[in-house]
Amino acid sequence: MLVLIPVGVVVSSLFVSAGDIWQHLVENTLPLLLTNTLWLALGVLLGTGFLGVSLAWLVAIYEFPGRRFFSWALLLPLAIPAYVTAFVALGLFDFTGPVQTTLRDWMNSDLHWFPEIRSRAGVIIVMTLAFYPYVYLLARNAFESQGKRSLEVAQSLGFTRRTGFYKVALPLARPWIAGGLLLVLMETLADFGTVAVFNYDTFTTAIYKAWFSLFSLPAASQLASMLIIIVFIIIVLEQHFRARMRYAESRKSSRASRIQLTGQQKWFVMTFVVTVWFFAFLLPLLQLLYWSVQSILVGFDLERYLEFLVHSLFLSCLSALIICTIVTMIVYAARRFPGRSMQFAVRTATIGYALPGTVLAIGIFIPLAWLENRLSELAFAVFQIETGLLIQGTIAVMLVAYLIRFMAVSHYSIHGAMQRITPSIEEAAMSMGLHGWALLSRIHFPILKSGIFTGATLVFVDVMKEMPITLMTRPFGWDTLAVRVYEMTSEGAWEQAAVPAATLVLAGLLPILFFMRQTEN
Repeated sequence: MLVLIPVGVVVSSLFVSAGDIWQHLVENTLPLLLTNTLWLALGVLLGTGFLGVSLAWLVAIYEFPGRRFFSWALLLPLAIPAYVTAFVALGLFDFTGPVQTTLRDWMNSDLHWFPEIRSRAGVIIVMTLAFYPYVYLLARNAFESQGKRSLEVAQSLGFTRRTGFYKVALPLARPWIAGGLLLVLMETLADFGTVAVFNYDTFTTAIYKAWFSLFSLPAASQLASMLIIIVFIIIVLEQHFRARMRYAESRKSSRASRIQLTGQQKWFVMTFVVTVWFFAFLLPLLQLLYWSVQSILVGFDLERYLEFLVHSLFLSCLSALIICTIVTMIVYAARRFPGRSMQFAVRTATIGYALPGTVLAIGIFIPLAWLENRLSELAFAVFQIETGLLIQGTIAVMLVAYLIRFMAVSHYSIHGAMQRITPSIEEAAMSMGLHGWALLSRIHFPILKSGIFTGATLVFVDVMKEMPITLMTRPFGWDTLAVRVYEMTSEGAWEQAAVPAATLVLAGLLPILFFMRQTEN
């Protein structure tokens, strides 16, 4: 119900008149939003598809210097929020940035040929570098389990390596690649920080402006409802096409020999891999650290930034505790009472990750405002008391939004851990006299703790990085590191934004490194 209420409220706004503001949006803004969103989604899908699939194929099938390092290092860009990569790119490559300034001094030229970073292409490149690991991770797993063997079969039939890749290996990996691209598409449609930094208008920025600039909640909710419809059409189409496909997955073989690259091929592959990793992770990290040192040396309000850090850590830890507790109960309930109704409930409860943060903020705010107005009227009618705002603008609203948005993140890891507890284990424990809480504490929790820890870590990092929900639902004055990054980047103060951004990156590195340690061959 927590998921269905905001979705239903937002979608129902399509039948409510927003007045002249909506007419203005339809005539002047909506065509641009549709065009910008379409081109952005298409460009990012093509870019992440190319980088993710090509890098996954090279790492999974070929042997070259540094392959073992880059097999996990290519996932590190996931630790950097896309909006952080965005303002680093602008700070470095904008007209007044150090790159263009240095080139103008060296070449004594106006650099008319230098590409404009504040453009649609610039946004697409930045988001491609930030999101390609989603495709890379899934495609690498597919190629490691099927690619080498399918390539050998294709070569035995007379195909070259290139033809075998396109004719056999790539089609077999299609479900994994499609899953990664779907994640990329959801992240692209939900992104607010990156497009806000580039002043590139999409549905998410339009929703924020309609609410906080035009002060029209109906117009914002109608824009949000259109975005929800787009997202769910994509989900339904993806599930429809995937349901019609049948693929067999073989078990990964750690002893499978890779193809040794030599000569020019080796150096070309190394150059390609290093270049992608440098621009996607190393350069943003080094620039953030450089700006952070400058910001600290010039003048650093330690007490204020500690307040931002405490707020971020408090929200992240409390959200991880609440979400993992509820998800564990959901998973256990689904285990005890299997059935179609339970499966439907679980699936419904975990679709919140497909909803953009701006949409969730709108969907939660409207019913809470209605509920608060009714409570205020009741309190005044019965007790003659003006209650004011009791619910809106509180931490509880933020926690509810985080719960809806990130339940799916922890559900996959906890559900996977629950599958390790076979019925025979439970039957053996009950035959030894363990029932109720004793069965949970001595059998279930020790086996589930790794999955719960993984889920809590992922939720912790996602809440730390989450910008639109925090920005739109936070109590007055309750700023976090993500909100501070948004405020500084909106003013073009890259150096001041570096310290909170670097903190977010370092927090995001921990679960990525933990994950790769658990999954490394």
